[in-house]
Amino acid sequence: MVVKPNRSGGAAYPSGYTDAGDHALIGNMRTCALVSISGTIAQLCLPHFDSPSVFARILDKNKGGHFSIRTNIPTQSKQQYVPSTNVVNTKFLSEEGVGQIDDYMPLPASKSDPTFLPWLIRHVTTIRGTLTFTVECSPAFDYARASHDTKIDNKAQRAEFICPQHLNLDLRWVISEGDHPKDGVEPPKVELDYLDLSERGHKGLGVIAQFTLHEGQSVTFVLREPPKQETSETSGEGSTRANIPDFTKSHHGDTQAKSSYDPPLSQGLIDRLYHDTVAYWLGWLQKCTYKGRWRENVQRAALALKLLTFAPTGAIVAAATFSLPEDLHDAGRNWDYRYAWIRDASFTVYALLRLGFTEEADQYVDWLSGLMKTKNKDGSLQIMYTIHGTKEIPEITLDHLDGHKGQKPVRIGNGAADHIQLDIYGELLDAVYLAQKMGRPLAYDDWLQVREIVDYVCEIWRNPDLSIWEVRGQMQHFLYSKVMCWVALDRGLRLADKRSLPCPNRNKWLANRDELYEQIMDQGYNKEKGFFSQSYENKDVLDAAVLIMPLVFFMTANDPRFQNTLNAILKPKDRGGLTENNLVYRYDTEKVDDGTGGGEEGSFSMVTLWLVEALARAGQFEPSQLSKAVTILEDFLGYTNHVGLLSEEISKGGEALGNMAQAFSFVSLISTCYNVDRATQSKNFPLVDA
Repeated sequence: MVVKPNRSGGAAYPSGYTDAGDHALIGNMRTCALVSISGTIAQLCLPHFDSPSVFARILDKNKGGHFSIRTNIPTQSKQQYVPSTNVVNTKFLSEEGVGQIDDYMPLPASKSDPTFLPWLIRHVTTIRGTLTFTVECSPAFDYARASHDTKIDNKAQRAEFICPQHLNLDLRWVISEGDHPKDGVEPPKVELDYLDLSERGHKGLGVIAQFTLHEGQSVTFVLREPPKQETSETSGEGSTRANIPDFTKSHHGDTQAKSSYDPPLSQGLIDRLYHDTVAYWLGWLQKCTYKGRWRENVQRAALALKLLTFAPTGAIVAAATFSLPEDLHDAGRNWDYRYAWIRDASFTVYALLRLGFTEEADQYVDWLSGLMKTKNKDGSLQIMYTIHGTKEIPEITLDHLDGHKGQKPVRIGNGAADHIQLDIYGELLDAVYLAQKMGRPLAYDDWLQVREIVDYVCEIWRNPDLSIWEVRGQMQHFLYSKVMCWVALDRGLRLADKRSLPCPNRNKWLANRDELYEQIMDQGYNKEKGFFSQSYENKDVLDAAVLIMPLVFFMTANDPRFQNTLNAILKPKDRGGLTENNLVYRYDTEKVDDGTGGGEEGSFSMVTLWLVEALARAGQFEPSQLSKAVTILEDFLGYTNHVGLLSEEISKGGEALGNMAQAFSFVSLISTCYNVDRATQSKNFPLVDA
């Protein structure tokens, strides 16, 4: 039987799209999935973060592909993480009953257990009363470009989706009557039918089923790429073939382990995977050393940052999603962030080290060290790499997809990959400096790579570039890039001095560092208007990126020039500043042609947090600024979504904009909470040791 529903997709929003902020994130450090508050997997790329999507409903409500589970009566939905984990719990509440979905990707409980199953698990149960659910699984392979065949075998409790152009998937399920089944209550029954969504643009059949669950009963759906017979699964890190116990009896049972990559699916196995996954996250979070007043926010940021880590290489993707718009009214600012930016390096390493996650910081620095050894022929580095360490990231548009809430274009890849952005050398060497200072000491061979980088910066810092905001207009002498080039020179000198490392070009580095500092102060400061400008060319334009100055020790936060800039940024936008409702914008898009398609973007989470941290640093000398920092931080935390996640930007109406969830936002939140906490503990306590 083939079902042709006449629904529009199931989301109770006027646009038909669930708001970007109304999603939680799950993952396994290879890929991740967005789970909407209504119980839909709205985005999933397989097998890795940067692979083509299988579900992308968030970018096209009709043909993007989805995996939804919903009740057949109106319910109120609530969503939260199981505390201190990345397991998402979605509840459906009504007078007739209460249902629940637990969504997660399984992970082994400990390092001694090498088991890794690249599965998506959705456990559906009724906690009270009786509820009928509808499940739809309708993949749209290769960004909804590839066709597929579908086969259902209800007897084997399995459906197959076969797509030679991308990958094959199967959907399996396990039925449980619960620990204490009631007499006379029928067990659940799941019978899949084919689902025809061709009228919406789907290129293959999905599957659909209705099933009723009485109190305590459950159905668990498992979506996976089926293993190839007698082969090891590889996902970039090598073989993950393992001895997987047969939990067909119970997760409490003493069963004999059997060697198999494809373990028999049973309720016992599902119970074990759930408990192991919860144990993994609880065990990992125990390493967090932060115990301050914003502990819950910091821990959630750390958990999200861990989800964005690609375990096989240590790279961290900038965001979990691609092409979510930064403006819901004017098209153009839609980018793919599923890649690893060098720029994130120092901030990420600092955040991880401050929280006690030295292993993750070391792994990330190892990834950076590998990049330094594969420099381009001219000595330069690319600003971003794939999570596998490759350089080719061609940008294309997917014109067949509508875009989130109709905001085209949908882009994959990133054309900024070949940009000249000179600031990356500062972030890279700051990461190396912080890592050897608070973590693992720097190896001599790595020092040789550092010397080459610093020598290269001496040659190129006078050049224009496209800088941190990756503008697609004319290259300029952006102040942020100049400051970060200064950081590169400064960190090279600090490393040489504090570690007594050989430095044949020390005098050259010192002379360049001093010359660059003087140039920034001379050409980058608008004395007439009293603020540091966006660039030497745009001296009348404010740019919140200059808030980085005290954070990287370029100058103290109480320096009159920086204080003047701080006060200018704090002015409302309609009075020439960059602040609205305690949220900070990057720059005034009406004053700058950044070549990114026009439109007005939202306030930027990262620079709002930079403002808070700069105020906290200035608060060592002026208590009122520390009080303002705490006020703005508390206000900002109110813009995290219902499960504590952050987007890249925030609209005037408080809606999440841009890609979700964004690593830079979490890294900045961790750093800001940590340093504001320290500033409030003691009036004269230094925020960071220089």
